[in-house]
Amino acid sequence: MKHMLRRSLTICLLMACTLTVFAQKNWNMNGIIAHRGAWKKQNIPENSIAALREAVRLGCYGSEFDVWMTADNIVVVNHDPDFLGMSIEKSTYEQLLEKSLSNGEKIPTLDAYLKEGLKQRGTRLILEIKTSKLGLDRSLALTEQAVAAVRKHKATKWVDYIAFSYDVCKKILQLQPGAVVSYLNGDVSPAQLKADGLAGADYHYSVYQKDGSWFEEARKLGLTTNAWTVNSAEDMQWLLAHHIDYITTNEPELLIEERKKSPALQGWKLKWADEFNYKGLPADDKWAYDVGGSGWGNNELQFYTKADSTNAQVNKGILSIIARKDKRENRDYTSARLVTKGKFDWKYGRVEVRAMLPKGKGLWPAIWMLPTAWKYGGWPKSGEIDVMEHVGFTPDTVYGSVHTEKFNHAIRTQVTKGIKIDDPYNSYHVYSAEWFADRIDFYLDGKKYLSFPKKGADPAVWPFDQDFHLLINLAVGGNWGGMKGLDPNVYPAVFKVDYVRVFQK
Repeated sequence: MKHMLRRSLTICLLMACTLTVFAQKNWNMNGIIAHRGAWKKQNIPENSIAALREAVRLGCYGSEFDVWMTADNIVVVNHDPDFLGMSIEKSTYEQLLEKSLSNGEKIPTLDAYLKEGLKQRGTRLILEIKTSKLGLDRSLALTEQAVAAVRKHKATKWVDYIAFSYDVCKKILQLQPGAVVSYLNGDVSPAQLKADGLAGADYHYSVYQKDGSWFEEARKLGLTTNAWTVNSAEDMQWLLAHHIDYITTNEPELLIEERKKSPALQGWKLKWADEFNYKGLPADDKWAYDVGGSGWGNNELQFYTKADSTNAQVNKGILSIIARKDKRENRDYTSARLVTKGKFDWKYGRVEVRAMLPKGKGLWPAIWMLPTAWKYGGWPKSGEIDVMEHVGFTPDTVYGSVHTEKFNHAIRTQVTKGIKIDDPYNSYHVYSAEWFADRIDFYLDGKKYLSFPKKGADPAVWPFDQDFHLLINLAVGGNWGGMKGLDPNVYPAVFKVDYVRVFQK
């Protein structure tokens, strides 16, 4: 008899372990959480069973949904406190059934939602317990009902919990020790979340943008990070670059596509960045300046200033490099040339800059790289990498180039290629280069248009085995930029930069 009991117990334990391992290994591990289900693109009602099914069909990691409790203590799924004009907390469930969603569904109960979610094994159910307008006691009563329903349906391995109320988060953990619970309100530190047993932070993305150290601190503590509600490609890419665990979005289809483009998901790790989420001069711990009006080897007409807000300023998340028709020493124009030399120098990696170009004949914006120590001698012996150059007299083209002792524009042998660009003066585009030990690849908006392979060890051909640094500038005139003359009516001209990121593998 004892042998049979031990055997039965062993079988039960094995089955439980198998279920746990299965549940852990079979979720769609893409970090995409469909906010209120996947509803927007297909015009499906939010928080409906149909929206849950669409999130499952898309293969999202999670489908987020919200619960309230009716006047007669039925837990229902809806985002707002009102359902089609009826207060959920002041209405009975039968009263709510008098109205229907646009697809004919009635307001889902938590029981119905869980039953539907348990039909599949890929998409987790992200259950938000809403904060009652009737007070904390009602919020905690809702919490008890919700956790009881999850247990009743044996859905504990399928459900993660989120809440804006910290008291609700703690109550969930009291009712279901070991539950995956994340806090939404954005006002509790990673250390406190860890101390209170929460699994992570599920904060608005602006919280992370204000303090980028959040990610590193959370990772060190073993906490997960999620951001809500992220609906633009730019914000998605910023979060992906910082290796966030989850993104909650109304646009899961867009996030699926943006993940395909993300360097972070192709093995690149962010090493240095300026997102320009501050105001004033460019950050002096990231940028230095090349200063003067020497012509810079190209007969350029501008004087580059140092830390002068009339030529370089950061505001509303954008770095503006401004060329002006102002006299300075021996020059009739001023502008700025920002460099990372001595602040961040690196060998091999991916540099990525999102920028909007200035319009006007005679302007010459550039994003480029120079050697820091000039290992093989002065230009061009130690090399130059031009991530992006644009001259105003060819408004529909940008160029990527490589210069070495053997290949350079002075002897008309430089390796360069232009690519057509749509609307560079009113739209932001992503300019990038990937520098490896055996090649350099150039991209516009994720499309590779030039590759320079290493052919032998001769530094006259390949001097790219040393640290380089980044330069961003707006020149006026010059041998190339001024080849077709200058338009005197374009000043002040502004080169706008949304972000600069450097990745390495």
